[in-house]
Amino acid sequence: MGTRQLAALCATAGLAPLLAGCANDATTDEGRLSVATTVAPITSIASQIGGDRVKITGIVPEGTNSHTFEPKPSVAELLSTVDVIYVNGLKLEEPTKKLAESNIKDGAEIVELGTQSIPESQYAYDFSFPKSGGKPNPHLWTDPKYALKYAQIIRDDLSERDPDDASTFRENYDAFKAKVDAFDAAMRASFATIPRAKRKLLTYHDAYAYFSRDYGWDVIGAIQVSDFEDPTPKEVARLIDQVRRTKVPAIFGSEVFPSPVLRQIGKEAGVKYVDVLRDDDLPGKPGEPEHSWMGLMHFDYVTMTEAMGGDASALKAFEPGDTAPDEAEYPQ
Repeated sequence: MGTRQLAALCATAGLAPLLAGCANDATTDEGRLSVATTVAPITSIASQIGGDRVKITGIVPEGTNSHTFEPKPSVAELLSTVDVIYVNGLKLEEPTKKLAESNIKDGAEIVELGTQSIPESQYAYDFSFPKSGGKPNPHLWTDPKYALKYAQIIRDDLSERDPDDASTFRENYDAFKAKVDAFDAAMRASFATIPRAKRKLLTYHDAYAYFSRDYGWDVIGAIQVSDFEDPTPKEVARLIDQVRRTKVPAIFGSEVFPSPVLRQIGKEAGVKYVDVLRDDDLPGKPGEPEHSWMGLMHFDYVTMTEAMGGDASALKAFEPGDTAPDEAEYPQ
């Protein structure tokens, strides 16, 4: 029985015990599934699939370090009421996941989108995520290929939980996929204007490992090391030498986490320091067109292309935007 059929049964049964039982099922908000998500890119992707048929509430505030974010005790109440919790997994948001495991209601599930999207053999281990630490790089969503896998998992999961709306979820996914495919084409066209030897990234946060594999970039370093502290003076000196040797035209900082160390490296190596990249803080404000996973990635890749001396015309001609109503709640 679909959720809307179940809602109708509850409404017409006239029995208080039955009505109370239905209220605890997947019909808690006008017959809609109730979903919790962690980081904003996942919230946005889920909203593109669920649209106005699903109530989505984000947990991790934008501009927060999701690796270390400790949710407030009040979040436990939300986690105890939702039908499904979408997390990235790959050990990105462990405090939030542990809170969810302790408070999830019977019949609800925690779905690890990242963990389901990539086999262990393809995990990326690197500067900030060394294999010895046992935590792979979790930032799959910066690669559109994996963002689509997240969307596919969400489509299938929502369809199983709410069969009555499965056709809507499929249509929303198809529209999202078409938009992502066009975005991918624009990315490749713009990146092709940058000589391959110049497509090298030194960033503050190590968020582009999977993207670089698929789009022909090399990540040559990351300032934020595995313990999320600043690098040692010896490591800084090594990075300055590396930037000089590779002759990259720019290095990239984070809009959310200003880095005096990265600014120092840029100054001493004689290269441009661009400090506006973001990996999970969506541009604009909730409700604005650019406030989406696609708007986030579009901003980053236009920025990268231009900083490296490429022609971003193809990307600028592409207009990111929602393909389904985004009614999700984004904590700020």
